[in-house]
Amino acid sequence: MALISTISKNGVLNVAPWSNITPILRPLEEIVMASWIKRDTLDNIRDTGEFVINIPPVEMSEKVMISSKNFQADVDEFKEAGLSPRRSSMIAPPGVEGCLAWAESSFIEEIARDRFSLIIGKVVNLEVDDRFFNDNGEMDYEKAKPMSCILGAKGLEFTYPANSGKKASYSEMMLR
Repeated sequence: MALISTISKNGVLNVAPWSNITPILRPLEEIVMASWIKRDTLDNIRDTGEFVINIPPVEMSEKVMISSKNFQADVDEFKEAGLSPRRSSMIAPPGVEGCLAWAESSFIEEIARDRFSLIIGKVVNLEVDDRFFNDNGEMDYEKAKPMSCILGAKGLEFTYPANSGKKASYSEMMLR
């Protein structure tokens, strides 16, 4: 689960939860995310070509719920949800203060369907809160508690991942 932050062509801040985001292979250079056709976030990405993928901790669940509401396009959703903007380094839209990581991204391509679009973006700057990552860039999941969610027929439940204790290198997955 992530929060996508954007800014409209009129300068209005927008933030919305997103559960359909994935990196396109490794290293983390490009991402793909699915969007319903009618979303202010999608309109802002189309109009400005920029967005930030913010990884919130589970403690932000109340603010994430507020940001999920369908506000009018001229409403500052950061303000409504009680979130503070975090200045981005490479793009105009701010990230969300208090998150665990921020992937400043630029729009590459949209693949449109009847009810949804797939947005492909390029990560132009990636920053993390060093308190939750080691020198190799690995997150301490137990300490960070990155928010995730389980979607059901009647709603969703906020969760966070736990380390199973099993690690595997990518080379272990390759046939020789």
